[in-house]
Amino acid sequence: MRFRNLAGFGAALIVGAFCGSLVGPRPALAVAREIIELQRDVTTLLQGQKDMGTQITQDHTVMRTLIEQSNDTVGKLNGTMSGLQKSVQDVQANSGARLDTMSTQVQGLSDNLEEIKSRLGKLNQQLVDVQNTIQSLDAKISGGAAPAGSAPSTTPTGASAAPLSSSPAATSPTGPAPSADTLYSNGLRDITSGKYDLARSEFEDYLKYYGDTDLASNAQFYLGEIAYSQRQYSQAVTEYDKVLTNYPKSFKLAPARLKKGMALIELGQKTSGVKELREVVKRYPGTEEERRARAKLKELGVAASAA
Repeated sequence: MRFRNLAGFGAALIVGAFCGSLVGPRPALAVAREIIELQRDVTTLLQGQKDMGTQITQDHTVMRTLIEQSNDTVGKLNGTMSGLQKSVQDVQANSGARLDTMSTQVQGLSDNLEEIKSRLGKLNQQLVDVQNTIQSLDAKISGGAAPAGSAPSTTPTGASAAPLSSSPAATSPTGPAPSADTLYSNGLRDITSGKYDLARSEFEDYLKYYGDTDLASNAQFYLGEIAYSQRQYSQAVTEYDKVLTNYPKSFKLAPARLKKGMALIELGQKTSGVKELREVVKRYPGTEEERRARAKLKELGVAASAA
């Protein structure tokens, strides 16, 4: 019985082994093939990773080179822009000084023309007086009256005698002095040609001898212009103030207030300077002085009128 059982068990083992030999190798071969394919895939992935790392390293090197080149370019551009900015600032500073000088020269020429017109008007009047006197003398001679019997104080001759016989020596108690026309014309000529010290002396003499004439305020204004041109801004403010205070009807009020404001700004007194420029905008609309005041206020970054 035991032998039969052992025989059956052995037969079962043989059958199982045979069946296992038929069935078992097939899954083992499939697993081996999958393992081989997996190893191939892993090898491919590792190679791809290695290639990607190499490419990333190369790209990083290229990017670093480009960034360094860009930084160098930016640095050079910054240097160039700084140089250009300094050049622009220098040009603006020089242009401002030149514009001030040109403005002074233009004003001087304008005043010269006004003075010439005034002198021509006086000459025309004198010619008319002389003609009237000649006609009066002719009438008296033709009528048989002696010229010596005429009364100079009541005839047209008397009207022309005052301007023709007047002279600086007669109006100045301290002695002879150049005529008003000579002093003023010489002052304008010298200030427009840049001879500021000589022009200052001539305008001071004009105010000394002819301080009550129509052109006295002009002479006072040009004393301020001379000080401003020589960068003596404190003295310029004093001279412009005299125009504003002593000559309330002068047509130099607008330019005097404008230049006073600019001189105060040059002195570092921005608040006072801005106040004067705003007064120009308020009091003299539509003038060249208003335009210049607005431009200066815009340059300073402040409004043209107080809030």
